[in-house]
Amino acid sequence: MALLAQEEEVIKQIIEAFQNGKRLSDLPNVSGTNPYNLFVEVLDEDGESKKAALASLLPYVEEDCSYGIEFDTSVSSPSCTRVGNLAMHKSVPIQSRMRGCLLDDSGKVVEYLDPRDWTGQVRDGSRGQVMVEIPMHYRKCETNGTKRTVRISELPLPGYTQVPLIYVSAYEAAIERSTGKLCSVANMGTDYRGGNNNTEYDGTYRTFLGRPVTAMSRTDFRTAARKRNTSSKAWNCYVYQAHKTLFWLFAIEYATLNSQAAYNSELTAEGYHQGGLGAGVTTWDGTWSNFNGYYPFVPCGHTDTLGNQTGTVSYTAANDDSTITKTFDVPRYRGIENPFGHIWKWTDAINVRISPTTDNGGDNLSKVFICDAPEKFNDTNYEGYSHVGNEARAEGYVKEIIFGEGGEIMPSLVGGGSTQFFCDYHYTNIPTSEALRGVLFGGSAYSGANAGLACALSSYAPSLSSARIGSRLCFIPVTA
Repeated sequence: MALLAQEEEVIKQIIEAFQNGKRLSDLPNVSGTNPYNLFVEVLDEDGESKKAALASLLPYVEEDCSYGIEFDTSVSSPSCTRVGNLAMHKSVPIQSRMRGCLLDDSGKVVEYLDPRDWTGQVRDGSRGQVMVEIPMHYRKCETNGTKRTVRISELPLPGYTQVPLIYVSAYEAAIERSTGKLCSVANMGTDYRGGNNNTEYDGTYRTFLGRPVTAMSRTDFRTAARKRNTSSKAWNCYVYQAHKTLFWLFAIEYATLNSQAAYNSELTAEGYHQGGLGAGVTTWDGTWSNFNGYYPFVPCGHTDTLGNQTGTVSYTAANDDSTITKTFDVPRYRGIENPFGHIWKWTDAINVRISPTTDNGGDNLSKVFICDAPEKFNDTNYEGYSHVGNEARAEGYVKEIIFGEGGEIMPSLVGGGSTQFFCDYHYTNIPTSEALRGVLFGGSAYSGANAGLACALSSYAPSLSSARIGSRLCFIPVTA
């Protein structure tokens, strides 16, 4: 078929355009990142090509690729509103990728544990530390008046910050007495005697065998963790960023700020998780002192039949004549045993500069500093740390947290209650001269309703050691 001259010209233009075309990889990078200045071609429902600003499409991408919660600081209920992709609130893809594993001292996964039940696998430390892998993901925290929104995504959406991969001990930290290395093991041998290493309790109801270690300072915990591999700073005791991540993963999954809400294994009619982790190991009274002097009593790995799952397992502590008997429902969140309660946890990578009142020459502020670089963790200064906000100066139930763009969970205002706002207690005190304080999280077996994931204590220097204070073990992979 012969073409008209005008048609031949059109064909020539098409061929020329094709020959002069470039691959996507050959195109120059766009200057600037403002999505309102970037345009893409889209097809409307009639198939007609149109131009759209990239920014106009982003909200639809976020709604489809993220999930999270919204709460109002002016509303006392700890219940949150689920936002984002509601299907993801059923599948919780990020939380579902948390999994137990054995980690060797180089940070290599030796094997992943049976997601249904860990008890059939070696967890005594001979093949590696028993850790929970928290996957890398992305998080965005927004403030709009009294509204607070936290969203997470598996994708690096605009405005989202990467939450790096981290390994957190499945158990409260133990110690290998022969080497001084901090551990995460289920081992009843004498080399893993917990508490303060009191040998006289072996073979009695007070035994420390298989229990977590306590009576160590934060400095001691850091030193013991890093003995796992002295060529790097990857091994650490419990770190603030890990605890913050754990808090938001729980809050988003259960749509509540109350971690001590009653445990409920049933899903809602919509298929969402509900309730909380229960009271935990927090309800002992003064007889704990008579039992074993406020030292830990729940053996590491007691809840391992739950595998990677969330739930509770009953544990009864009793003395020889049963005049002291106490039963607890030991909580587990996605493989992490006793995420709060039982013993307080020393937390690294966070220092608080508590200044006296103005009457005593201070600025009347308690400034919170955090650090993401393990080589800069220390107990004496704030070098390499970032000021993220100010801690509440009074004790009381947590009403508000610092929050900000990082979602900081340190209390900034008290005035709540055991079932209101964040539902956990804030402990602190104000010195007569400036002091650097460490932070303990979670509460102990004696804390009752005060305990929980948002329970924080900044009353002591990092040098403090106590029968009821332990920590966890963390591995922070080194990134290039």
